[in-house]
Amino acid sequence: MTTAFDPIVLGGKRLANRVVMAPMTRSRAFGPGAAPTELMATYYAQRASAGLIVTEGIQPSPVGQGYPDTPGLHTSGQVRAWRTVTDAVHREGGVIFAQLMHTGRIGHPVLLPDDLVPVGPSAVAAQGEVYTHVGPKDFVTPKELSEAEIRETIEDFAAAARNAIEAGFDGVEIHGANGYLIHQFLAPNTNQRGDDWGGDIEGRIRFAVEVVTAVAEAIGSHRVGLRLSPGNPYNDIAEDNPGEVYPTLLARLGGLELAYLHLLEGPDRDLTARLRKAWPGLFVLNPFTHPNVTGPDALALIEDGSADAIAYGALFLANPDLPRRLADGGPFNTPDPATFYGGDHRGYTDYPTLD
Repeated sequence: MTTAFDPIVLGGKRLANRVVMAPMTRSRAFGPGAAPTELMATYYAQRASAGLIVTEGIQPSPVGQGYPDTPGLHTSGQVRAWRTVTDAVHREGGVIFAQLMHTGRIGHPVLLPDDLVPVGPSAVAAQGEVYTHVGPKDFVTPKELSEAEIRETIEDFAAAARNAIEAGFDGVEIHGANGYLIHQFLAPNTNQRGDDWGGDIEGRIRFAVEVVTAVAEAIGSHRVGLRLSPGNPYNDIAEDNPGEVYPTLLARLGGLELAYLHLLEGPDRDLTARLRKAWPGLFVLNPFTHPNVTGPDALALIEDGSADAIAYGALFLANPDLPRRLADGGPFNTPDPATFYGGDHRGYTDYPTLD
């Protein structure tokens, strides 16, 4: 029987275990020009016992930023700063992928430089608000991307992926989930285009397919993962037929031989099983456990074949040595939501290990 503590090969890298650190926004990129800091290097290195670390969302371009103090991978300074992070993780024997996240319509102009405004597949504002340094702000109506701007955005993802490899990352994960730009193209309430980038399912999956293909061509498909969240309503997304859209998307991507698919699961476990069966490669599952955090019980999903690896979010945030604690059956530190975003080392690098 396969267990979470058996090694596995991902993208040509041998992972020590199948416990994945999920991407988590922490808003602590206080370095110059949205660059990571030495404290971030410490944070990730502390968690290098993960089979795979996936970083917080990293914007591939200035307009891709949707939250305060999130890091980028589109300048030479950011590349140099990320190298301190990857070197620290590799010294501890870890494997680390950069998550590329363009937030699209989620964000606000006060977060962006040079009079930029959020963009999206269509000029449809999200309901709700975003936190900024000057307080909460209602989401604005995004600028609808033109055909030329769509092509530029695809190249932004590819360029950021090349930067990631230059910065020492072992690969990248493309964020196609949680209501951000790729998800906005997939969903009919956010993609109301009448051209070849919208309309029917084939049109709405096109942006995702072309981004993944461009990134795979830029750095090699074995270094590319993709995160999806079928039917996830987060950030004002409405999908009425995820059972049709996502199998079609996976059929278009299956031949690329990507490093992995990372599924942020909703309550529909039957859809998870369908996608697991449809995906020809390694399948990472962030299981649906709402309202609780993912706990030790999720490891059984590897044993029964539902997934090849399990991604842990808040529990990994609070337990730097999570694989050991899972193997030992605990105990587990309790995550502190008050310190999830922004701040200093408290609730970031000061969670104790078993030692």
